[in-house]
Amino acid sequence: MAKIAINSEFWQGRRVFVTGHTGFKGAWLTFWLQRLGAEVTGYALPATTTPALHELLGLKGGYLADICDGAALMNAMQAARPEVVFHLAAQAIVRTSYDDPVATFATNVTGTAQLLDAVRHTTGTKAVVVVTSDKCYENREWPWGYRETDVLGGHDPYSASKGATELVVSSMRKSFFAPHRQDGHPARIVTARAGNVIGGGDWSKDRLVPDIVRGLAKGAVDIRNPHAVRPWQHVLEPLSAYIGLAQLLAGSENEIDTAFNIGPNAEDTRSVWEVAQALSAQMGGTQLKDPPRSELLHEANLLTLDCALVTQKLGWRPRWRFDEAITATAQWYKHWLAGGEMSAFSSAQIDAFENDSPYGNP
Repeated sequence: MAKIAINSEFWQGRRVFVTGHTGFKGAWLTFWLQRLGAEVTGYALPATTTPALHELLGLKGGYLADICDGAALMNAMQAARPEVVFHLAAQAIVRTSYDDPVATFATNVTGTAQLLDAVRHTTGTKAVVVVTSDKCYENREWPWGYRETDVLGGHDPYSASKGATELVVSSMRKSFFAPHRQDGHPARIVTARAGNVIGGGDWSKDRLVPDIVRGLAKGAVDIRNPHAVRPWQHVLEPLSAYIGLAQLLAGSENEIDTAFNIGPNAEDTRSVWEVAQALSAQMGGTQLKDPPRSELLHEANLLTLDCALVTQKLGWRPRWRFDEAITATAQWYKHWLAGGEMSAFSSAQIDAFENDSPYGNP
C-alpha cells in the first residue's frame, strides 16, 4: 500500500503551478511548498479581502488573471512548465453562488476544463491535484458519511458546480490522459473532496471563522444555521493530503488517479454552533446570535464524510483534533490582532503540524 508522507527532498527545485494562490487555502499551500523548496508559480485573480493572507506571508509574483481566460492560462502554464499542478482557483462561497450562479459555474466548472486543457498541451507535467469539495454530493441528510462512490449533485449553485467539476475531471481524464487513453498525456489526475476548513488568515465574507473575528470588534455576530453539522478540520490537514497525493501521482503510483474524501475523524464532526462557541471563547468572547430562519438561504443541515478510502489506500490520517484546530486558529488571529509578524508564526504552525505534535504555543 502506498503511503502519503511529505518528502522535502521530492520538492527541492520542483516546478509547481498553483491556481488560486491568492486565496486562503492557496496561500497556505504556496507558503508550505516554498518552505519545502519548490519553485512555485501562482495563477489567480487579485485577492478580494483586506488584509490578504498571501501578502502577510510575503508571497510575491505569479500571474493575476482569470482561470476562465484560456489563452492567458495556456501561456502561463507553458511558460512555467510545471511538473506538478494544484488547482484551487474557485468561487467557494455558497451564498455568493446564489447572488451570481453563472459566474460560479463558469469559474468552478469551465475554469477546471480550461486548466486541464492547458495541462494536456504542456509537456513535463506529471501530477495534477484538483480540489473540489465535500459539497459535491447529492445531500440526502443521512446520518452516515458520504463515500466517493455516492451520487454527485447539489441544491445550491456552489454545490452543484462542485459536482459538475468532478464530472469534468472524470471526462477529461478518460478522454485525454494516460493510462485511460493509450496515446494520452502522461499526467495523472486526482480530485480531493475536502471538508470545511478553518485556520488563520481567512477573511472571506460569509464564512464562520472570519465572521467571528470581525464580530469581536462589533461585540456580536450572527451565526447562520447554528445546528448545521459539518466535517471541520484545520486547513493544514487537507493541504498535507494534497501534497502527499501529488508526490504519489508524480511517482506513477497506480490506481490512485481517482477521487478521495479528506476530512476529520468522525468524532470531530461538529455543529456550527459548537465551532462558534469554542472559537469565540478562545478569542475573548463575543455575543453569538441566531438570525431568523426566514432570512436564510437553503444550505445542507447535515453533512459528514467517510474518509476510509484515503486512510486504507494511502495511509493518510488527520493529525490535529477539533480542540487543537480551534486553538491553532485562535492563536493565529490573536497574534495578528496583536500586530505580530505572520510569516514566522505561520511557519511555526506548519512545523508543529509536520512534527505530528499536539498543538500548543508555536
